[in-house]
Amino acid sequence: MLLELKRLEVPPGQKVLLRDVSWQEFEAILEELGEHRAARVAYENGMLEIMTPLPEHEINKVFISNFVEILLEELDIEFLPLGSTTFKNQLMNKGIEPDNCFYIQNEAVVRGRDRLDLTVDPPPDLALEIDVSSRTHPSIYEALAVPELWRFEKSKLQINVLQNGKYIESTSSPTFPNFPLQQVIPEYLQQCKTVGRNKTMRAFRAWVREIMSKNI
Repeated sequence: MLLELKRLEVPPGQKVLLRDVSWQEFEAILEELGEHRAARVAYENGMLEIMTPLPEHEINKVFISNFVEILLEELDIEFLPLGSTTFKNQLMNKGIEPDNCFYIQNEAVVRGRDRLDLTVDPPPDLALEIDVSSRTHPSIYEALAVPELWRFEKSKLQINVLQNGKYIESTSSPTFPNFPLQQVIPEYLQQCKTVGRNKTMRAFRAWVREIMSKNI
């Protein structure tokens, strides 16, 4: 299988599904693919998906991540962004690489750690998925107990909050309860594409400060 993977080319926006992949094979494939690659993987009960994102996907991922970081900076909340780190749990037979993820409430627990093991460590507090090519696997995030999952699809932000082991769509983020992010983030994301990234980020930061001043 590893020899086949070396020859495998997945065009941007496309995905490949491999069935009946054992956990040992999954681990070997991750090692073979390496950490510095464009492809993302998802693994659930023997099914392995390998997907290569489109440029549009990566642009939205970076800008929305910037918005999250600005919110956390302005609120003076320590956080640890881990990008597309592979999160896996052998006991659950599941693994996923989010587009980005953040340790926020549990940042202090994992601070300074080089390796994370979800059989003992907490999952990230917030995961971000950009669904340009319909890739998100909510069931994997549910099983790994990620408290909050953001999905951006077709210019809309969906905020999912874990309740009793299942995601419930919410109109607001528990992490940022005073901010109407569902409405505002798509607007600022579009603004990035018209007036530029830096000007938009300054405007977003000013908006965050304005909301904060009203809630003092």
